[in-house]
Amino acid sequence: ACAERLAIALREGRLDLQEYEDRLNSAMGAKTVGELWPLTRDLPEPPAVPEPAEQSRQHGTHLTPEWRERLEPWRGLAAISVILIGIWGVTSIIAAEPLLFWPMIPIGFMFLFTLAGSIAGTPPDRHRDWH
Repeated sequence: ACAERLAIALREGRLDLQEYEDRLNSAMGAKTVGELWPLTRDLPEPPAVPEPAEQSRQHGTHLTPEWRERLEPWRGLAAISVILIGIWGVTSIIAAEPLLFWPMIPIGFMFLFTLAGSIAGTPPDRHRDWH
């Protein structure tokens, strides 16, 4: 971060090349954070750079509450599926042969119920605030 601030100051013309190199060498040789403060204390704080909207959507950090609610049953289905398949895998290893893939039965029923719930949607009464 210190080196970046020095580079910004060089680009802005606040430091000449020699002063930049001297400060950068001092920064690279610093052993503690306290040694970095004197190198940048006379420089203004760089403006905060906002994250582009497209990039934040890719990270999935801005899901609407409606989408979070829609995805929640599917997350539960995935978690239970992993647990059941793990149990099947461990028992198959203990038996030293692949057993009948029994998790398909409960996972299949859970999938059908989750799909039906997703298609049916959320009942309007569910969102009422009962105080």
